Order: sequence, then structure tokens, then C-alpha cells
Amino acid sequence: MRNFEQPGRSIAVGRSGMAATSHPMATLTAIELLKSGGKAIDAAVSACAVQCVVEAGSTGVGGDCFALLAPNGSDQVIAYNGSGRTPAAAEFKWFKDQGLSEIARSSPHAVTIPGAVDAWTRLVADHGRMSMADILAPAIALARDGYAITPRVAADISHQRAILALDSSTRRIFLDNDEAPAVGSVQRQPELAETLSAIGKYGREAFYRGDVAEDMVSYLQARGGLHTHEDFASAAGEYVTPISASYRGWTIHECPPNGQGIIALMILKILERFTPSGDPLDADNLHIEVEATRLAYAARERWLADAATSNVPVDFLLSDELADELASIIRPDEVCDAGGLIDGVEHSDTVYISVVDKDRNAVSFINSIFHPYGSGLMAPKSGVLFHNRGQSFVLKDGHPNAIGPRKRPMHTIIPGMVTRNGKTVLSFGVMGGHYQAMGHAHFLSKLFDFGMDIQTAVELPRLFPLPGTRTVEAEEAIRTAIGEDLEGRGFQVIPPKWAIGGAQAVWIDHQHGSLLGASDHRKDGCALGY
Repeated sequence: MRNFEQPGRSIAVGRSGMAATSHPMATLTAIELLKSGGKAIDAAVSACAVQCVVEAGSTGVGGDCFALLAPNGSDQVIAYNGSGRTPAAAEFKWFKDQGLSEIARSSPHAVTIPGAVDAWTRLVADHGRMSMADILAPAIALARDGYAITPRVAADISHQRAILALDSSTRRIFLDNDEAPAVGSVQRQPELAETLSAIGKYGREAFYRGDVAEDMVSYLQARGGLHTHEDFASAAGEYVTPISASYRGWTIHECPPNGQGIIALMILKILERFTPSGDPLDADNLHIEVEATRLAYAARERWLADAATSNVPVDFLLSDELADELASIIRPDEVCDAGGLIDGVEHSDTVYISVVDKDRNAVSFINSIFHPYGSGLMAPKSGVLFHNRGQSFVLKDGHPNAIGPRKRPMHTIIPGMVTRNGKTVLSFGVMGGHYQAMGHAHFLSKLFDFGMDIQTAVELPRLFPLPGTRTVEAEEAIRTAIGEDLEGRGFQVIPPKWAIGGAQAVWIDHQHGSLLGASDHRKDGCALGY
């Protein structure tokens, strides 16, 4: 039972539909779509399009998308990989000949072909009920007529002001006299409104061919990009087979590589080999979580890549033998040698959306431009803000995640789904770039090890070991309570640059025929049901 004298949020409750997003306008849009007869995927895409406008630092049509769908609440989970590929000319040798040792955030080479629009249109066509014109109408109206800036968006713009000032289009749209806008001020994105309108009328072809594609290609080429019209015209996502693992009797479903969902499953398999104490924030419990994360992320840096072009040993990474071996390395009072590599890419931003409709179709949906405001590059006529996902590639010859032609980079964004006894019971996601794999494990452990409800689990303070280091970012409550204890075990505990991640979740209560929703206080959003 929640203590109503303490700050916090109540679980959202409904019977006919539920949506949880990181922006109130997106959640409201999803509920309105459901009430007007839309299915869960219609509502999820509509909410995402709204966030591409009102929370543009976190997502956009110039980004990528992954989704898990559970038709009618069954355990037959469907996965879709909507991540984009590099241009066909992106040969590894070309980058070495240029003397490049890494891909810069604002480089055109950080921009792979955006996969979000292709994913939206395919998923709606296959699993939705409404037209793209109706689905995108709320986002189009907001982009054209204006939207008020919320507190987290204002903070994100303030943090990214320098990179937004580098491009004339992002400076014009997102900054106010070269400064971050105030909370409550109004922005408009008329060019993006026209692009969304064209997608609504003509579908994916309006984005990947024609005037919009011409604007994107010419802009990227002018900055030295290798992108061509054919690269955009041939862009396509794909349905993939989900991967899964059992945790305390619940089945956890994730998208397969090139996403890092497999790392979340690895962490859970390691944690399952320990018996937690009574306090979820006990130093011993968090020590084991951090060590399990460090070990799993070391494996990520070694093996995770595009499974279509590299041999990713999925069965080995999810084997009980490996989980046993990694768990045996963990010592209760000291830091282990995780053997990780620093990949050089720190935090990023994303939107996660969870929607369940009256027929219990469940959608776990995530859309991202990676870093807040992505690459900071915007095609001027179409208003497309590009992601910087290509920054995740490694410029190391022979590495599985080395850049190459028509290759997808290692992705941090991961939707999650939980099933039991033949039914889907939870659609969830945790934003926060590299944190997401640990975030999934941390959230699920609090549900299934400590019996917390989804809102309480979302609100707990967080920590995250930076990959390849002994440095642990910890929110203030953890630093105050057990920071010295963790440092005594060999960690360096530091404050995060901003609150760690953001989560949304919808629980399907099959016993009572109800839906429960949770939303993270670290973002502006909310969960709503009806």
C-alpha cells in the first residue's frame, strides 16, 4: 500500500485501455486514439509521432525503432527491428584511409538511414486499424500550430544548447535568441509538419523517396556523408524472432541483436544465481547488480553487433554455463575484473511507449535518436532531425561491431515484455541509452525478488556502472545511503550528469480484468487508463 503522506505517484488504473509515455501529450494522444477505436499499435505510433514533435530531443522521424507486440494478450510475442543501416559506400577501409579513429557525434557518418518511419508504416499496416493520416494528425497539428515546452524538455535543450547552436535549422527551431526556451514557451516545427503530412497521405515512400529524401540526401552529402538516394529507397526493417530467458518463473522477452536486450537477459540470469536480502537498496544487493552488469556489458563490448553481418553467439551468451561462470566471479566485498572495454559513447536519450487496448493487444515500443537531439543535424526543408546512432560503431578492424556497408550498429534501445502461463502480463521499457539493459534487470528484480508494484519499482533510486570502468554513477539517495560502502569495495561513486533513465510500464491483471500503468518521475510523462 502506498504511503500517501510521501511524495510519489499512484498507479494508473483502467479496464479498457492503458498508455504510459514520457510526455503527457503523447499519453493523452494514445488514450484518445484507443477511445476512438484504434488498436494498441495505432495508439503507440500516434503517441510516438507526437513525441517526435514535443519531445524532439528524445526521438524523431530521423531515428530508429524497435517493438514487441503481443496479440490479444497471448504469449506469442512478435518482434520488429526498425533500426537503420549504413550507406552502401561505408567501407571500413574508407574510414581508415580518412585517418578516422572514431565517429564524431555531429559527423554525417554518425547518421545511418533512419528506420523509424518504415517501422511505423509496416507495423500499422500489419497490426493496426487506422489510417496513417489519422494516426499522424495529432502530431501534425502540434508541429504546425505550436506546443508548450515542458520542464524536462526545457532542461534537455539547456544541456544541449551548444550543439543545437551549430546548425542553423536546429538553432532556429529549438533555441530562443540562442538560449534555451523557458518552460511554457511555445515552439513550432512547420517543416516537420509538412513531412508528417506527406507520410500520412502517401506512406513510407513520402519519406524514403521524393522531395523529403532529396532534402536529407543533399544535406548529408554536403557535409561529407556517403548517403545516396538508393540507400534511402532500399531502407527496410524486418520481423525477427524474439529471444527470451526465465527469471524466477517469469519469461522475459527481448529483441535479438543488434539490440542489447540480450545483455538484460544475461544480467538477470546472473542475478538469479543469488538470493537477495530483504532491502532492495541494500549495499550487498546493489553490489551484485553492479557486478553482474559490469560482466554482461563486457560481453556486450566483445560480441554484440548486427547479427545479419556478424556472428553473434546468442546461445552461448544465454547459456546456463556462462551464467554460472560469470556469477562465480562475483565476490561480495570487492570489485571483480570484468575485462570490459570502454566504448567511448556515454549517455543517450529515447522515448519508450507502452500501450494495451481493450482486446489486450500489448505493444512495447521504443523510438530513439540516441543522444539528446541526436547528431544536432537537421535537413532544412523537411525538418528531419538526424540521430547519431552510427557513433556506436567501432573503428577497429575485425571487431564484430566495426563499421561496414549496409550494416546496423549495436543498439542500446530495447523494448521488453513479460509472459507467464500462456499470457502477457507486462509491457515495459527503461530509457537511458547504455543504462537500458541494467535498467530492465533492475526493474524486474524489484518486481519479482521484492514483490514491489510497478510504480514503486520505477521510482526507486538508480545507479549504473560506466562500461569498462569501476566508476559507478549513483543518484543522490544511493550516494547518501551506501556511497561510502560501495567505495570501500573498490568502486568510484560519482553523481550522474542528470537523472538516470526513465521508465514506463503497463501490467495486465488478468484475474480482475484490469490494467495498471506506471510512469517515471524523471520525465514529464504519465500513465493514463480508462
